[in-house]
Amino acid sequence: MRAIFAYLMGLLFGVGLMVAGMTNPAKVLGFLDLAGAWDPSLMGVMVGAIIVTLGIFTLTRQRGVSCLGAPLQWPSATNIDRPLIFGNVLFGVGWGLAGICPGPAIVGVGAGVPQAVIFAAAMLLGMAVHGVLTRKRS
Repeated sequence: MRAIFAYLMGLLFGVGLMVAGMTNPAKVLGFLDLAGAWDPSLMGVMVGAIIVTLGIFTLTRQRGVSCLGAPLQWPSATNIDRPLIFGNVLFGVGWGLAGICPGPAIVGVGAGVPQAVIFAAAMLLGMAVHGVLTRKRS
C-alpha cells in the first residue's frame, strides 16, 4: 500500500510541476531574470506550495504519524555549516544556469526533455562524486 501511495503522490507532484511550468527551463530562467523580462508567475506557485506544506506539516506534527500510520522521521539537524552553505550555493548556481532543479529534472527525463536528461545525468554524477568524497573523509 505504501508503494502505491508513494507512486500516486509522486505522480501528483510531477503533474503539478508540469502544470505550473516548473519543467520548462525558459519559464524558470524568466523567473530568475530579475534585471530583464522577469516572469513572476512561478512565485505564485512557490507561495502556494509553501502555504499547503505548512498546513500539512502542522496537521502531521499534531498526528505524530503519516496518513498510512507510519512513524514520522523529522529532520533533527539545525546547524548551518560549510557543506550546507556550499550545497545551497551550488544548487542555486546550477538552477540559475540550467533553469532546472532535481524534481522537475526527473519529470523532464520522463517527458524526454533533452536539457533535463543532461541535467539529471550531471546530478547523478555529482551525487556519486559527493558519495566518494564523503566516504574518503570518514
